[in-house]
Amino acid sequence: MSPQRGDGQLHDAVELIRTKRDGGALPAEAVHRLMEAYVGGGFAEEQMAALLMAVVWRGMTAGELAAWTDAMLASGSRLDLSGLGRPTVDKHSTGGVGDKISLVLVPLVAAFGAAVPQMSGRGLGHTGGTLDKMDAIAGWRSNLSPEEVLAVLGSVGCVITAASAEMVPADRRLYALRDVTATVESIPLVVSSIMSKKIAEGTSSLLLDVKVGSGAFMTDLDQARKLASTLVDVGSAHGVRCAALLTGMDTPIGRTVGNALEVAEALEVLDGGGPDDLRDLVVSEANAMLQLAGIEGDPAAALTDGRARRRFEAMVEAQGGDLGQALPAGRLLETVRADRSGFVRRLEARAVGMASFHLGAGRSRPGDGVSMTAGVVCRAKPGDEVTAGQPVLELWGDDPARVELAKAALLGALELGDLPPSTAPLVLERIGC
Repeated sequence: MSPQRGDGQLHDAVELIRTKRDGGALPAEAVHRLMEAYVGGGFAEEQMAALLMAVVWRGMTAGELAAWTDAMLASGSRLDLSGLGRPTVDKHSTGGVGDKISLVLVPLVAAFGAAVPQMSGRGLGHTGGTLDKMDAIAGWRSNLSPEEVLAVLGSVGCVITAASAEMVPADRRLYALRDVTATVESIPLVVSSIMSKKIAEGTSSLLLDVKVGSGAFMTDLDQARKLASTLVDVGSAHGVRCAALLTGMDTPIGRTVGNALEVAEALEVLDGGGPDDLRDLVVSEANAMLQLAGIEGDPAAALTDGRARRRFEAMVEAQGGDLGQALPAGRLLETVRADRSGFVRRLEARAVGMASFHLGAGRSRPGDGVSMTAGVVCRAKPGDEVTAGQPVLELWGDDPARVELAKAALLGALELGDLPPSTAPLVLERIGC
């Protein structure tokens, strides 16, 4: 490969790596040529791995990030939603523990006349994936063609699907490579990965849910704020109306962590019930999405009157799913009980996520299978009062041999005290429109 500098001088792949390693900026033309070469097999995996590590250490300028995102977009096709005749809006979460928000939010916003093209991913490590959760519904299909996506959006107004193979293939290869080369934690690489896919799906507006806390990708508020601002800037530069919410992820969302367990809890919220924190966060994000789409409405009312539930059922049916069949059910393998009376002061999200992972609900490598029945049920959460011996956590699954690793992950995760903890807001900040 021999991409060109802006001044026309030729240089090879090694020089590109050296330039970034030494803190230089890659010319836009060179970025486009290297991405094209990488997708076509002309830029070796080990060379891209070295370049990614250089980006982790040196970062990217705004111009480099724009060029990198554009080059990823150019690697594949884009979805055209202009023929739907309704406002389009989507949401992306950076990933959390118990984060089944999209299962409720997508049909809820669609119930007000928006088209919501939710292209989601699968879980990795201690955070769950929306597609893995939806797979617990019998017959449901995630791999829809672009034509099928448009058909479901046209008839139902919402879809939850995987990105097609033709859409941003560069990201699919880069994501897998970053995972095995310890180059995930880079704001430019995270932003280009997220925004290339969201821009390619064709939505006109986008809400970004940036999780921050012990169970999130971002544990530092300042770094989360930087990530959110960069996401909003890149989206806005590409003509997508964007806003970001920084939301807390020190404690699991809702009462369940796992695949079928979280679907069941999402259905509770769609029926007008469910845990307060989950329902309140869904309503907050729905209000933000409707505002971005220029639509007025009362999301809380649509949860209680059944509109959102009916939209979810229609979406599932359109994608081949059958909610008439029972969700997969595991066994209660172990119960963690309170060792004293008092208040739950802390329940660390990451530890609960890791326990669910060890029970089989998550994967360590892309492509690994997951258990639909494994997970953790939180019978008590911070602020709840408990008595000695009362169940606090339940470990569910289908493989008793996994219990000891799950219990080990929970050591030190639960803190009880004489006084309730101070309450933290669900939404910490809003950035953007």
